[in-house]
Amino acid sequence: MPRFAYSRAMGTMASMNPDDLLLLVNREMPFGKYKGRLLADLPGNYLHWFAREGFPPGELGRLLALMREIDHNGLSSLLMPLRRQPVAELRPSGSTRPASSGKR
Repeated sequence: MPRFAYSRAMGTMASMNPDDLLLLVNREMPFGKYKGRLLADLPGNYLHWFAREGFPPGELGRLLALMREIDHNGLSSLLMPLRRQPVAELRPSGSTRPASSGKR
């Protein structure tokens, strides 16, 4: 059964991709006042501003909307264990198994 997350800010049902959580702690804001800051480290008021004014299109907007929901619901601490996981450990697209570390 697929998992779904509803975002009022986005106004649609969207599939929840667990890899998006890793992207939040590894992807930097590409523009604006907080350019270069990790998406997971953006201040709540900035995320709420996007919710009011509109998220950018595409993946960045989807990630900002997700981070806004996480922040708004006080769940930012759930991202802490993921901060220790480098981007290289992201699972291949469509995979449900953890990435192989290459060690045996």
